[in-house]
Amino acid sequence: MNLVDTFSEFKAGKNIDRPTMVRVLEDVFRTLIRKKYGSDENFDVIVNTTKGDLELWRVREIVPDGEVTDDRSQISISEALSIDEDYEIGEECYEQLELEEFGRRAIMAARQTLISRIMELEKDEIFRRYNERVGDIVIGEVHQILKKEILVIDDATSNEVVMPRNEMIKGDFYRKGDMVKGVIRRVEMKNNNPVVIMSRTDPHFLAKLLEQEVPEIEDGLITIKAIKRIPGERAKVAVESYDDRIDPVGACVGMKGSRIHGIVRELRNENIDIVNYTNNTKLFIQRSLTPAKVTNIELDEERRHADVFLEADQVSLAIGKGGSNIKLASQLTDFEIDVFRNTQEVEIDDVDLDEFADEIEGWVIDTLKNIGCDTARSVLDLTKKELLRRTDLEEETIDDVLGILASEFED
Repeated sequence: MNLVDTFSEFKAGKNIDRPTMVRVLEDVFRTLIRKKYGSDENFDVIVNTTKGDLELWRVREIVPDGEVTDDRSQISISEALSIDEDYEIGEECYEQLELEEFGRRAIMAARQTLISRIMELEKDEIFRRYNERVGDIVIGEVHQILKKEILVIDDATSNEVVMPRNEMIKGDFYRKGDMVKGVIRRVEMKNNNPVVIMSRTDPHFLAKLLEQEVPEIEDGLITIKAIKRIPGERAKVAVESYDDRIDPVGACVGMKGSRIHGIVRELRNENIDIVNYTNNTKLFIQRSLTPAKVTNIELDEERRHADVFLEADQVSLAIGKGGSNIKLASQLTDFEIDVFRNTQEVEIDDVDLDEFADEIEGWVIDTLKNIGCDTARSVLDLTKKELLRRTDLEEETIDDVLGILASEFED
């Protein structure tokens, strides 16, 4: 029933600063005093946060017997002398109050108020601390595996962090007790409780991993201009050096890939392309399409569109698996990129589209030619998604065309 004991229980291990704790305790005890005496004006509440105890003092002016006009602020000399024999008229009388005087029911209610106020403060403190750490690396132990999320105990604070399945990299698999590394994506309040969301798919995670591995980034000699990711598959990072003597790409990759290999492993073998940033748009687009070798680029600045021309054997490299390379290059440069063969020569094992006139309608062949695809392989080099975007053809028509062309090269 003792409020002091309640305070002692809570003061240990709580992330609440002392001035705030003192303020809460004062509020709780002043509420007790107001309920019993009607006012707390002539009372002192002294809190000792180190020991976890407190004192309540009632302060009143001593007046002659029979002259008390306000018993809240005045006390008769005879009553004052019963507290301390040395008191005299005109002095202030200090009377210490014991908690038992307030009654068991009032103390129990105050105890519940104190507990709930401290818990609210702790929630606010957790929200504030993690909100300041948004974008920072967090390492923790997998505590519980649920259907839609994984609960992780933060190593630094022992607080619970949530990692939803959609914030995990494809191929991530954890058991209870495994250590997991991610980045704090955001902090939310759900049902008045702070929920810390952890992510491994956020571009900030890759940025922080690079910062840990590359001292030049941490020192500010190299800056990360942009990061675009398809988590677990591919990423492109544009970097710039403020020191002409430092090669930003080489510094990030390290000797024989020593710096980047650890990051690639952490990201489940995500293919990471480090690109040297430049204000020259054509050069930046060319670099962003690495590992493909570009021969020419035609820009439309107004439409933010780029037509990129490559040798026949470079087209598939520029597009990448499932269109990942061209998609990330477009996001990194903020240009819509279309790729074309820059030669009219037909490969020995390639077939001109006109040869399929008996199976594919003429207007469909003309549509494909309009986007630079004049041979069977030039069409097959593009993904279905890319063909849908660049032509007005129906999905069913594209499926038929791809089927007809692919059958030509089957053994």
